[in-house]
Order: sequence, then C-alpha cells, then structure tokens
Amino acid sequence: MSHLFAPLAVKSVTLRNRIGVSPMCQYSAEDGLANDWHLVHLGSRAVGGAGLVIVEATAVSPEGRISPGDLGIWSDRHVEPLARINRFLKQHGAVAGLQIAHAGRKASARRPWDGEGQLPEGSGGWPTVAPSAEAFGSGLDKVPQALDAAGIRRLQADFVAATQRALAAGYEWLELHFAHGYLAHQFLSPLVNRRTDQYGGSFENRIRFALETAQAVRAVWPDNLPLTARLSCTDWVEGGWDLGQAVELARRLKAAGVDLIDCSSGGAIPGVKIPVGPGYQVPLAERIRCEAGIATAAVGMISEPAQADAIIRGGQADLVLLARELLRDPYWPAHAAKVLGQAGALPPPVQYARAW
Repeated sequence: MSHLFAPLAVKSVTLRNRIGVSPMCQYSAEDGLANDWHLVHLGSRAVGGAGLVIVEATAVSPEGRISPGDLGIWSDRHVEPLARINRFLKQHGAVAGLQIAHAGRKASARRPWDGEGQLPEGSGGWPTVAPSAEAFGSGLDKVPQALDAAGIRRLQADFVAATQRALAAGYEWLELHFAHGYLAHQFLSPLVNRRTDQYGGSFENRIRFALETAQAVRAVWPDNLPLTARLSCTDWVEGGWDLGQAVELARRLKAAGVDLIDCSSGGAIPGVKIPVGPGYQVPLAERIRCEAGIATAAVGMISEPAQADAIIRGGQADLVLLARELLRDPYWPAHAAKVLGQAGALPPPVQYARAW
C-alpha cells in the first residue's frame, strides 16, 4: 500500500515522497526575473524534505502576469536565474517543477500588499486579453480585449516557447495552469466564455484552447518527463464549469499526453461561496483519479500528517500538494515523517543532522 513517504514514479522522474510544494505566487520578481528571495523560499522547502517543488505561476508573456511582481519565462534571460534555483533543489533531493501560466482578464493587478484591484495603465499596468470582452469585477474592472484567432495562436506559441525555456532551465516537471479563473479557465467556464466561434458555446468548443495548448506543449516537452495540468474542477456555481466536465476534460488531457491532474477549484467569478474546510477539494481529486483513470494531486486545507497520509493510503490521490502549511513550516515533511514513524525515509541534511 502506498503511503505519504513512498516514492512516486511518473514517467522517468521519481519523487522521494508524495509531498509537493504547491505553486504559490511570491510577487517578488522584477521584470519576471527570479532572485535571491525565490532561491531561499524554494530552496528551504527542498531542504525541508518536499519531494516536489513547483515554482509559482510563471508568465509566458509580459501581458500574462497577474501583477508586476510575477515570475516570467518569456525571454531567454529568464532561464539562468531559474536554473540556479533548480540546481539547488536537485542537490537537496527535490524534483523541480514549473507552472506556466497566463492570467487573461485577471492580469495587470496590484501586488497584494500594494492594495487590491487593477493596476491602471498609467501607473505601470497594461492592456489585458481574454476569450470575451468582460471584466472580472471585484476591483478588476479593466475590460479585456477579446482574443481573435491570431491572438489565440500567438498565446499558444508563447506556451510552447515557455516550455522550451523550462527545459533549458533544467525543469523535470511541467504544469499547465488551467485553473483559478486565469486564461485557460476563462475559456472553460460558461460563466465567462461568451464566444460564438469554435472556442465558445459547447463543451467541445470551450475545452478546445486547453486541449490544443496541451497538445502543442506535449509536442516539445520530452516524452519521458511528466506533463501535468492544474484544473479548477468546479466553479461552485450552478450552470458553471463543474466536476463532470472536469472529469471528461481530464480524460481528453490524458489522451493528449498529460500525466497528472492537479485538482483545485474556483476562481472564475467573484463572490462565490466555497465550502472551505479541511481537505475540501480532496473528493475532486478522488473522482477524477477514479473516473478519468489518471493520476491526481490533492490540494487545499491539508495540514496534518495523518490527514495527508490517509489521502494517499485511501487512494484518493497520488500526490499531496501543500501551500500555506509549507509557508508556515518549510520543514513540515521532516516533522510529518517523525509523526508517522517514517523518519528513516527522510534523512536530514548533514548540516542539520544533530538537530533533526
């Protein structure tokens, strides 16, 4: 039976355990470039014992950033600062993963500590694009330009170029950000996508952008390396994107070469009541794993070692991604190993051995 500290093999990559660092925006880059903050933030989680460290949503174009502080991978000069971090992660036993993203209509926002809402173009903001010319709302009131066919092809080419740079930077795990109300999710959700062409309306049309993008990325990402996708598995609103549609999309993504679905939820529209509680998204991962026949990652309000271990032992997911808990405690995996009687599965760094 698999457990939290059992290795996980996906394609040619083996994680030392089933604990991953969920991609978490740090809003601390300048012109998309990684710096010492990212090295310390990500590196400490590798030292703390995580099997997988996924770098925050990294923009495939300058216009695709959520905020001016987002990481980017739209030019070759972004490669080496990320490669430096990846060398450190690998040295300390973690697999380096990257989430590539485009924010769509949720782009050009202020960093959280600079106040909520849109960043005006006269104050460092930029024009935004989306499937449809409707603002997100709730302070993000800029009306995006609706993408035409050429614009869609350009953005898909940006994802492909970002993938090639990710490989050059030494990443062994790639995640497509198709969740949280960002660009791909804007195509998926009928609450957001108002198009009447081949990218809007029916389920088949609304999933077209995500499928085409996954296929284009898979064509340049090596066959032996894991390709994953983060989905918002439900909008939590009647008439919106829901779990049944997410299951079917997961099946299609598997056929397109995606190896694992990172199961999250929400973000398409503001003001939604989400039933947040411990492990509230785990059933999404369990159902997709069972019905789509694809590996899944569970994320969201997972904080206790026994809780995380039970998710793996019960076959609800293959991997557990932690976010806020790993912000609070970079050494959570080491502490969890002791609690679960698996300390021998996670030897400490030699520098810390006397205190582990």
